[in-house]
Amino acid sequence: MSSPPHSPTLKNYDYLLKFLLVGDSDVGKEEILEKLDEVARAFATQHLATGYNHKTATIWMDGKRVKLQIWDTSGQGRFCTIFRTYSRGAHGILLVYDISNRWSFEGIDRWLSEVEEHAPGVPKILLGNRLHLAFKRQIGLEEALSYAKKHDMVYFEVSGLCDFNVTESLTELSRLVLKRNGLDRLWSTAKVLSLQDYCCRTIVNCVSTYAIDYTLLTEYLSY
Repeated sequence: MSSPPHSPTLKNYDYLLKFLLVGDSDVGKEEILEKLDEVARAFATQHLATGYNHKTATIWMDGKRVKLQIWDTSGQGRFCTIFRTYSRGAHGILLVYDISNRWSFEGIDRWLSEVEEHAPGVPKILLGNRLHLAFKRQIGLEEALSYAKKHDMVYFEVSGLCDFNVTESLTELSRLVLKRNGLDRLWSTAKVLSLQDYCCRTIVNCVSTYAIDYTLLTEYLSY
């Protein structure tokens, strides 16, 4: 794979990366793409454009603007052929399954075969989507971590609806791609909060200093 495009003539980004969202239909890939819309509206430092089947977002990494083209290859059988076309020139791949649907997790094997055949060596990460449905979980964390380790992938559990680990997973894949192309000195691994810590942080941001003592959060923090 060639080095990530770096064009000094374009001032709106420093690096341009093409990512593919890969997985069966109805695993929530569209939820991840929709979350990029909200992130772009919330932060003036990010830019997003929508296309027919992809979105473009710009994230900041150590002062560098990394522009991401994120393509949803869908999950229907006929899109396996489309994936072969999309995979040309891809810099990174996000394999997505639904943690509340074992069938979608087992389908990752098929998508991995497609990736290894048409995009060998391209950095990839595994996403367990819809963490907000953890009460209906069918794939345990340890099982998913073991699977990711077996296939040399980083694993993230994400939720587009709750804005959990979406940006972090994209940042980590960007780091892996740039590291693969000799830029490992610039960035360290993205720190990922647990869902419990994330909830605590959200509560703290929403509660005044005087009211924090009256929340159940103080009991959790005391342990």
